[in-house]
Amino acid sequence: MTDTDRKLILATQAGLPLVANPWAELGKQLQMDADDVLARFQAMQQAGVIRRVAAVPDHYRLGYRYNGMTVWDVHDDHIAELGAAVGELPFVSHCYRRPRHLPYWSFNLFAMVHGTTREEVESKATQIRAVLGDACRQHTILYSSAILKKTGLRLRK
Repeated sequence: MTDTDRKLILATQAGLPLVANPWAELGKQLQMDADDVLARFQAMQQAGVIRRVAAVPDHYRLGYRYNGMTVWDVHDDHIAELGAAVGELPFVSHCYRRPRHLPYWSFNLFAMVHGTTREEVESKATQIRAVLGDACRQHTILYSSAILKKTGLRLRK
């Protein structure tokens, strides 16, 4: 990571500026061209320094009060293909594979969904179940009981 990369990360730790062109605003703050700012973020992403630049919505303020982590026991031979398919569903905010911890925990695919009602979350889980088909042995939904503060990487100045 270059000194310029570090300055860009420090400048965006609390989020991108909420303006029409955040790259230009960052450039103004750091005395850089907007195209150079964007190019540095793209280079950091390609190098694996950062994974992505994305919005982190406050689901509760948007009316999504039911947040369900759906957990699935998917046959290991199919999990890569099916996990990718589940992750592409428009209502899945994030999807990932985790190791099983038998005999206590048989679930190996996790997919987060949000809804304005419990029924909406359950309907979305039914749609995921249809994608997984016979490769899925069982599932359940773990509902959020508290809001946790979401933050990404934090560098010290």
